Amino acid sequence: MARGDLTNSERAQLEPHLPKNTGRGGRWKRHRQVINGILFRMRTGIPWRDLPRRFGSWQTCYDRHRHRHRHRRWSAEGTWERIVRAVQAGADADGRIDWSLVSVDSTVCRAHQHAAGARKQAPRKTGKRTRPAQHRPDEALGRSRGGLTMKIHLAGEGGLRPCGHAGHPRSVGRCPQMIPVLERLRVPRPDGGHPRTRPDHLSGDKAYSLHRNRRCLRRRQIKHTIPERRDQQAHRLRRGSNGGRPTGFDAARYARRDEVERLINRLKANRAVARCFDKRAYVFYGTVTVAALRLWFCA
Repeated sequence: MARGDLTNSERAQLEPHLPKNTGRGGRWKRHRQVINGILFRMRTGIPWRDLPRRFGSWQTCYDRHRHRHRHRRWSAEGTWERIVRAVQAGADADGRIDWSLVSVDSTVCRAHQHAAGARKQAPRKTGKRTRPAQHRPDEALGRSRGGLTMKIHLAGEGGLRPCGHAGHPRSVGRCPQMIPVLERLRVPRPDGGHPRTRPDHLSGDKAYSLHRNRRCLRRRQIKHTIPERRDQQAHRLRRGSNGGRPTGFDAARYARRDEVERLINRLKANRAVARCFDKRAYVFYGTVTVAALRLWFCA
C-alpha cells in the first residue's frame, strides 16, 4: 500500500456500497486498484494519461467501455454521491455528525487552460448582432478578471466534513445558492424513514443575507445566524415600524464560521480540486465528491 492509497479500514467501509461487477471486468481487487488510481490523480492533479503503471491502464480509471468501474461514468450516474450518502448514514447512526451547527460558504477554483477545451455552442445570429460562442450550460465555467473559473458552494458540519455541495460558474452569486445547497443535504437513515435534511442551526456570512433565504429557513424551522447587511439595516430603519424587527445574531455561533473555511482548505489540499482540470463539469463535481468521501473516511 503506497502513500494515499485506500487503507484496509477504508476498503471495508467502501466495499458494501460499490456497484457489483457483472459480466466482463475485474473483481474487487480490480476495484481497489482503479480507485487508488482515481485518488492518486485527485491528490496530485496530473493528467489521466500520466497515471503510473501500477494503477493499470489510465483509460480504465477514467473511461473504458468494457469496464463499469470508471470515474467519468460514476460521476455522471451519481454513483460517487450515493456512496457518500451511504457513508454519511453510517456516521449519523454512530453519532459522528455534528448537527448543532452547519455553515455554508463557497470558494472559487481556477480553471486550467485544458479545462476550457470542451465543445462550445455554435455562434447564433440575433438581428444585426452575432452572439459569440458560449460554453454549454452544464460546463459551469464562468469568466472573471482572472479568466475561466468555477465556484463550489458547500455546507459543512461541525466535524469539518461536507454535508452537501454544488458547482456553478464564477458569475453565480452565493446568496441564491444557499437553498439549492441545503436541498442537497440529505442523510439517509439506516433503519428507514425520511432522511435527515435539517440541521439544528445554520451559519453564514453577510453574502447570504436575503429575505427569501430567511423565510425559507423559518419555514423549515431552522435557526440561523446570518448578519444583516448595512443597506438592509438602513432600509428597515427607514420603513419604521413596517420594517419589522431586527434579525437575531449569536456572536458565539458566528465565531465558528471558520470551520467551513478550514473544510475548504482540506478539500483544496487535493490539487485536482484546487484547480479545475476537467473539461466537463460533472466530472469535476465527481472529483470534489471523491475528496469529500475521503474526508468522511477520516472521521
